[in-house]
Amino acid sequence: MFEKLSEFNFSGNIVVLPDFFVDRIIKINSKDELFRAITKKTTIGGGSIRGVNAFDIKGGNAVNVAYCLAIMGLSVTLFTVADLVGASILRTIFSRFGENVNLQIKNGKQGSTTSFEFLEKEGTTANVMISDVGDNKSFGPEMISAQSDLNIINSAKGVVLTNWASNFRGTDLANFLFTNSPDAFHFLDPADIETRKEEFRHTLQNLNNTLDVLSINENECTSIIKACDLDSKLSLDFEDVGNVKKAAKLLASEFGLEIDLHTRTGGAWSDGNDIQFVKSFDVVPKNLTGSGDCWDAADILGHLLQLDAKERLLFSNAYASLYVGRSDFEPPTINEAVKFAQKSI
Repeated sequence: MFEKLSEFNFSGNIVVLPDFFVDRIIKINSKDELFRAITKKTTIGGGSIRGVNAFDIKGGNAVNVAYCLAIMGLSVTLFTVADLVGASILRTIFSRFGENVNLQIKNGKQGSTTSFEFLEKEGTTANVMISDVGDNKSFGPEMISAQSDLNIINSAKGVVLTNWASNFRGTDLANFLFTNSPDAFHFLDPADIETRKEEFRHTLQNLNNTLDVLSINENECTSIIKACDLDSKLSLDFEDVGNVKKAAKLLASEFGLEIDLHTRTGGAWSDGNDIQFVKSFDVVPKNLTGSGDCWDAADILGHLLQLDAKERLLFSNAYASLYVGRSDFEPPTINEAVKFAQKSI
């Protein structure tokens, strides 16, 4: 595995779409601390809560995945939506990659997110995001129907669709993309589907002949299991390795496709028959926002390089863990992740 990654040489373009957000990260010790500060200010008619650690970063699942893939040396086309300011931000961010990244920015309003990262107690963290999804909510096939767009999609080696949950045209977009890229590897990460979980169940049933891999986290896994009325068949305590493995296998069997499941406990893969699991690395988290996107990008690379499931999960866990352990929100290179994995196993 390490040799394949260290000597990585992949030719071909990966299409990623569609969401772009500008994220404001606010780090606070606990929910209680935030609520106390808000309550204190509202009782006196409002005012500023100062001394909070806050900063802005690029965001959106598609943008983050595309950026990680570019860091790892892949050729990427990003289809997304942004206004003039947002487009300028994207061009600045991706300028370092030169012709390796092709930005296809459609005119509209990018999303914006405020992400609260809480350190609830030692060793336990959580992030809660409040979002205005902008025009990401209506990114349908008509946004990529120009002949030049279709040429890019049709010739792609991989097509990565993210954040179905925020896009009310997501199912139409998935069908259009996968139909127009019959020879590509098809990867879907739906993001937080809780409020649309029944609809997503129907979408998966319709996509099972064209979708290669569904990537989900433990929350999304729980939502799908409940939407399918499968929660009586297993415990949803994903701190237990056995439950993580059973959940991946159960959903893979239910929909007839490969499931890549990433949780705090570790990563699991199943095709409905076989199951593989690799435990997470122990790191002190310094940031949370974007960690799932890093995991996805490493997982995508692993699929493209045809690593076996256990190797791919190991690399994905290492890549995401190294990112989480940094405070600069910058994803690692392949070699950095390989060295980290070698030292940790």
